Amino acid sequence: NGILIRNAEALETAHKLEVVVLDKTGTLTEGRPRVASVRALGVSEDELFEAAAAVERPSEHPLASAVLEESSSRGLQIVEATDFQAVAGRGVRGDVGGMTVLAGTAAFLEGEGVDTSQIESDVTALTTNGETPLIVARDGALLGVIGVADRVKPEARAAIAELKALGIEPVMLTGDNRRTAEAVARQVGIDNVVAEVLPADKADVVARFQAEGRKVAMVGDGINDAPALALADVGMAIGTGTDVAIETADITLMRGDVRDVAAAIGLSRSTMRTIKQNLFWAFFYNVAL
Repeated sequence: NGILIRNAEALETAHKLEVVVLDKTGTLTEGRPRVASVRALGVSEDELFEAAAAVERPSEHPLASAVLEESSSRGLQIVEATDFQAVAGRGVRGDVGGMTVLAGTAAFLEGEGVDTSQIESDVTALTTNGETPLIVARDGALLGVIGVADRVKPEARAAIAELKALGIEPVMLTGDNRRTAEAVARQVGIDNVVAEVLPADKADVVARFQAEGRKVAMVGDGINDAPALALADVGMAIGTGTDVAIETADITLMRGDVRDVAAAIGLSRSTMRTIKQNLFWAFFYNVAL
């Protein structure tokens, strides 16, 4: 069925799971963000993308790939940014043509002294629509906001329904702001959302559920998911994800189909049920003899 279980302990533990924490990007969504909307302020859209692409070019964040792809489709020439710096879960900065360009969340830009109140309503509209806003500023002046969306996997809603049918609570984990996260969660049927989580803090979320005495599985596909996958009672990696995630996980879902999370848990339950039945009949047979 495309489910690789690395050890017997994971198979035994999986039937006891009560909570499944699913990383949003690449697990519930396709992991290929695309630019969905643009609002430029006092500059052309092309100028906005030139600034954003220059500072996002050295970044490895999925939002960066969306901006670069859109810039390429527009035929824009992207200059090289210097003094590049990435702040995990917040944004990036760099010098472009002698000017400081910032791209990231409202909180990140506000922390850098940029007033983002002018586009607050735009950001709210984007996040309510399930888009992640990337706000861009140059030398302290707002250039605009780019809305990036990552399409939900077609099978995600069915996968969540199957987990609920097994009596398991699904939890969505993401670094996105709460409005965007809740919009995506509504699409797939998840009620419990943990949003605005920094990459380094994902394992803490797993630990929080474990501290409540609950058995927890973590499902992810990225390098940043590895610590949470290792800490969880059962770590499940999406087979289309990074090698680090796959090597860290107890179970690998080779097809990348999130419905296999429920399938793996069902397999564990049926296996343990068969083992117990065999033990019972062996005991009964021995007593009878």
